[in-house]
Amino acid sequence: MAAPTLPPAPRPRAWKTLAPSPPVASSTSTFASQSSLPHLPVPALSTTLSKLRASLIPLAKDAGELSAAEKKIDAFGAGFGPVLQERLEKHAQGKEHWLEEWWDDLGYLGYRDSVVINVSYYYGFSDTPSHLPDTPTHRAASLTRAALLFRQTLQRGELPPEGTKDTPFCMDTFRWMFDCARVPGTEGLDWSVTYAGTSKASGHVVVIRNGRFWRVDATRDGRILSTSELEAQIQYIIAHSGEPHPGVGVLTASNRDVWATDYTHLAADPTNASILETLHSAAFVLALDTSVPSDMIEHSRFLWHGEVTGTRIGLSDRWVDKPVQLIVFDNAKAGLMGEHSVMDGTPVVTLSDWILTKLADPSFDHGTPSTAAESFPTPLNWKVDDTTTRAISAAEAAARELVGSQAMGIHQTAYGKRAIKAFGASPDSWAQLIVQLAYARLTGGGVAATYEAATTRRFIKGRTEAIRVATTESRKWVQAMDDKSKSVDERRSLFREAVKVHGDSARAAGKGEGIDRHLLGLKQVLQGGEPMPELFEDPLVKRSSHWILSTSAVFSKHFRPYGWGEVVPEGYGVAYMTGFDVFRPDYLQYTVTSRTEMPNAAFVHEIEQAARDIHQLFSEGGDRKSRL
Repeated sequence: MAAPTLPPAPRPRAWKTLAPSPPVASSTSTFASQSSLPHLPVPALSTTLSKLRASLIPLAKDAGELSAAEKKIDAFGAGFGPVLQERLEKHAQGKEHWLEEWWDDLGYLGYRDSVVINVSYYYGFSDTPSHLPDTPTHRAASLTRAALLFRQTLQRGELPPEGTKDTPFCMDTFRWMFDCARVPGTEGLDWSVTYAGTSKASGHVVVIRNGRFWRVDATRDGRILSTSELEAQIQYIIAHSGEPHPGVGVLTASNRDVWATDYTHLAADPTNASILETLHSAAFVLALDTSVPSDMIEHSRFLWHGEVTGTRIGLSDRWVDKPVQLIVFDNAKAGLMGEHSVMDGTPVVTLSDWILTKLADPSFDHGTPSTAAESFPTPLNWKVDDTTTRAISAAEAAARELVGSQAMGIHQTAYGKRAIKAFGASPDSWAQLIVQLAYARLTGGGVAATYEAATTRRFIKGRTEAIRVATTESRKWVQAMDDKSKSVDERRSLFREAVKVHGDSARAAGKGEGIDRHLLGLKQVLQGGEPMPELFEDPLVKRSSHWILSTSAVFSKHFRPYGWGEVVPEGYGVAYMTGFDVFRPDYLQYTVTSRTEMPNAAFVHEIEQAARDIHQLFSEGGDRKSRL
């Protein structure tokens, strides 16, 4: 496979076909189920319009607004809708995934604001296992070796395929985990380049410290360096990166059009072009951050966007266009920053869980050092002229403003999955209804369009669908919780109905039977000169997908921090985890992000109170299991 031409260049039309799949060696190998996976369905138009109608009811300001929207739904269903449906079904014929290209570009690659805060996500790792040295150099070295062993396992097709008991999951996006990078496009669309399967993808890692970039050849003669050898490389880098270098990495945090311009200038110099190719073809990036986060909030924020001090910002030590970027701080706390465009968070959870589980095992193979003469990492020294210097200054100023605009709060409840399941409830539905109750109390009874991510990986190249969490049933229950005329039994009954509807919606979304991706497809098959159907311009319909509450859950027993930013200016990002029953005590964890002008702390407080109130609702007498 030939190495790609280094951008800047026109975006290759078939750029996504260039990442090779690991070999299929057996029926249990990584990609063994790919050929048998079904294709994402195009839902029936009548079904989607019926679901859309129901989803608007709790969000309508009054009967008149709802009636106006319903008339447009009826007109669309009886008129132009079937024409667009037929076009969409024809578009889907012969394609592995009818939504893939549209979703890549509209959801991610056409997004022009900074991906930091707005798109990228982070996972914070638990502390160093007690049997390992708790030093930043050993932590960085051991994480690097474990990640490279995972990469090797994936390349060999030996990573077990994922799925449920009944359904295998698509593993396609794992092809974009290593040896590749996002590239800023000069024509309004980014793309990713991959060096996987080429001689350039040698298993090297790019390490950043104090703004200085280094190449570490972590794989030599087919052998991954031992932890002690990698630690020696990292110690060398720290010793030779004492003085800050020009923060070229911060350029990747800029508006994508600004970054595209700066990238084009940077790549015009042959030295810089070579560094860019080294970065793109690196297995991943390791950021050796000089910060020392002291608590959960700092650990989260420094992973999310780096520390901001008087003279320097942590984003100088990042390359946010890499799908996987390990971050290790000077107090040995660590985590990962993920680039979202080609890969959702769940494959990266798999990576993180794999490496952290391996390192938690005292029998982990840290490797045997070679007897060959020691080699040293190679410095990657950028050619920084006046134009790039000005670009760095501008990027730093923009990053400071962006980071300064963000608020964050974290809450861990006094109970968790174990207690919720004892009440016979779905932990995910319970966690979501906490958010609905908290938001209503925060806003004096308000209901907001709420997005929850559902995986559609049961389909070939499946990614996500939206679960519309705010429902008529959830609204009725929320209202009952603060209505003194409602009995405990009535509140429980309404809660039960809300949980059922949420579960049904979640299962439908996972089967490709949601609302939002279908509506997007219908818009995309409009032809030149055709007016936008009135349905899509309706204020209530538009508000129903204006995600004031953007929520999603992942879980790893090795995670603590986890989150991302809000998706609309007046909204909240709500990252939560429900699986901590593996610990004592167990708990639910919420990370809430927003702009600073939003009442972030008040919302977190309402989540705390809502969690207590729901627990109390199901703790008041009677057999626990029978109450739900």
